[in-house]
Amino acid sequence: MTGIGYSGVTDGTREQGTSAQELRRVAVSPETTCTGTAAANSGSGVGAAGRVISSSAYPTIPHMAVSLVPGPSLAALTARVTCRHATMADMASSENGDTASPYVELDRAAWAALADAMPLPLSAAEVERMRGLGDELDLDEVSDVYLPISRLLSLYVRHVGALHRDTEAFLGARQPERTPFVIGVAGSVAVGKSTTARLLRELLAHWPEHPNVALVTTDGFLYPNAELERRGLLNRKGFPESYDRKSLLKFVIDIKSGRDEVSAPVYSHLEYDVMPDRRLNLHRPDIVLIEGLNVLQPARATADGRVGLSVRDFFDFTVYVDAATPDIRRWYTERFLRLRETAFRDPASYFRRYAHLSEDEAVEQAQDIWDAINGPNLDSNIKPTRSRATLVLRKDADHSVRYVRLRKL
Repeated sequence: MTGIGYSGVTDGTREQGTSAQELRRVAVSPETTCTGTAAANSGSGVGAAGRVISSSAYPTIPHMAVSLVPGPSLAALTARVTCRHATMADMASSENGDTASPYVELDRAAWAALADAMPLPLSAAEVERMRGLGDELDLDEVSDVYLPISRLLSLYVRHVGALHRDTEAFLGARQPERTPFVIGVAGSVAVGKSTTARLLRELLAHWPEHPNVALVTTDGFLYPNAELERRGLLNRKGFPESYDRKSLLKFVIDIKSGRDEVSAPVYSHLEYDVMPDRRLNLHRPDIVLIEGLNVLQPARATADGRVGLSVRDFFDFTVYVDAATPDIRRWYTERFLRLRETAFRDPASYFRRYAHLSEDEAVEQAQDIWDAINGPNLDSNIKPTRSRATLVLRKDADHSVRYVRLRKL
């Protein structure tokens, strides 16, 4: 089992959403590096049902016909917290030792305070269905962390729309319709990036300004197993060279070129291969989330020294899900043990040979895979792209988000 995540998501029906204020009261400690105050927002209203498109290999999550009420402006959000500059010594440092950073850091309490007036449109059952195997996720985590992110992203989308209108006025001529807002979501295997992407898809689809939200995973752009084997790359699945980067780049360019319909290949985690007879079709979505290990990778230099384009060049916003490497390694091992009891027992599973391992054998196998494949990929290819993200979510050992780093404007 190499670097491709295994979600283990099930389907179900929708239940009524719950207000974030009903779920918890925000407490801001005086010791925090960023302090926040809850601001009341009495607006109300119901918008159009969110249309959700997904490339998950598992049953997709049904959209919910519940809309979030309009929230505060971007200026109002930022005015409600006072933050110190994040040192970010591990992400951005200068030659003279200056610790100034292009990011600001908000601890969990300060970040959660931003959502105090926002209703949460998802139920506990819906959150459970989106939770990845091994992720510790509940309504508090969604309302504290992911609901404010969805609001921030919605504000970015709104302001891009305003910029499009202003540009049209500046040019003095009617311009093509605004292209979809594209969000990249990156991070290691087993860190929870797939769960993050699914949550953002569901939450964003509830904002009335952009109900049509699509999620595409880059797993579908891996070379088929037969091609990987021909190239001697089967044991490097998930490394940058294992992807059909030209096809992925063309897909993203087509989205940002405003094509009416684009399609992406679909990957099966059960069969551990691209499905040649299936495609995911996107018809003019408002927002596209693209989730994958290496979506923040820079462009490669060619043999003659020229540097081309990368998919990152076409993203409007990027999220990196981060955690300490020993924690991610442990989460990967725990997930492997759960899969040994569940999906690996499916006769169609590519990994059925692992189903009958003893617990000690399974732990050893998972750690060997991590140390040979996933760990080196994280260290060499994934983690170095962290500083390219617009927003970084840093997780604690229990999978909860401890703080958020947001790039300065």
